[in-house]
Amino acid sequence: MPENYILKKDHLKSFLRKLQKDHRLVAPVKNEYGDTLFSVVDSLDTTDIDLENQAQASVKSYLFPQQETLFTYKTDEEGKQYTFEEQNRFEPTVFFGLRSCDLSAILYMDVIFLKENKDPYYQKKRENSILIGLGCNQPFDNCFCRSTRSGPFLEFGFDLQFTDLGDRFYVEPGRAKGEALVKQWQQFFFPATQDDDKARYQATLEAHGNFKQQVLAPVAIGRLQEGRVPEEIWQHFSARCQDCAGCAYICPTCTCYNMTDRTISATEGERLRTWDACTFAGFTGMAGGHNPVDMEKHRIRRRFMHKLLHDVNRHGRPSCVGCGRCVDMCFGGVDIIKFINMVNSESED
Repeated sequence: MPENYILKKDHLKSFLRKLQKDHRLVAPVKNEYGDTLFSVVDSLDTTDIDLENQAQASVKSYLFPQQETLFTYKTDEEGKQYTFEEQNRFEPTVFFGLRSCDLSAILYMDVIFLKENKDPYYQKKRENSILIGLGCNQPFDNCFCRSTRSGPFLEFGFDLQFTDLGDRFYVEPGRAKGEALVKQWQQFFFPATQDDDKARYQATLEAHGNFKQQVLAPVAIGRLQEGRVPEEIWQHFSARCQDCAGCAYICPTCTCYNMTDRTISATEGERLRTWDACTFAGFTGMAGGHNPVDMEKHRIRRRFMHKLLHDVNRHGRPSCVGCGRCVDMCFGGVDIIKFINMVNSESED
């Protein structure tokens, strides 16, 4: 079979209906308030998938829920005998319409949760997931994925990658799952021609020239590695941070979490995993109330150092994927674009 394919836009819903027979479908959908969010699509006849706008949140919460019950436990009345029941159910899911930044974020979470000490809860979700990406012909206002090498198109990591060519999609299989889908529903796919290949290449070139944000992340990373970030920058951003953790919660790669045991009754309970954020004052709090971090000066330091320095040193790439969501989220103006630009300009001065 040819390497790449064409799917006519008129056939998209029919193809997705076939996938819904055996999978839950999650795709970007515009709700009644005008917000585009990744949502479970129950009916393609009554739901319009929004492929024009950026989803305001990523699919992180499906693979790494904001609050997740890891297991429940029961004990006898004397509290001597415990029984445990693991809660790790995840139905096969197709994630459709993932932008390159969100796909890159999933690849980052794979490193965190699967590379060394495998997380069985995340692993099961990933094993039962199919990732269908959509390249960005027109990057959004605050996107800078080109600078973090996580878009606007990817060369690997997806099961299928779609490129909008007007009346049709250019479809690239990236993994065995994607190739299997094409073979299973081959009536919807046609071999890509040389003209299609050229149109795909042209779309890639144009996308790289359409970024509105000129962000030099590699330069800032170099400054951080050399320790050339003035103390005044950390103080400036820390003073503006309101400790709301909106940036961490909206970020597709923030994976800090906390675990707590919650009592349900005298004989029942559950262990919960919930999102945490390094900007929280309690993140580094110690017994007795001491906090080794000066929150007035370094509240935001951990976040930016993690994104642009520690992950580069450990994994060879920043954990920021350039989606720009934190720019819209932060009402204090403590976004990563401003930080990168200020680091670069201050260091030059």
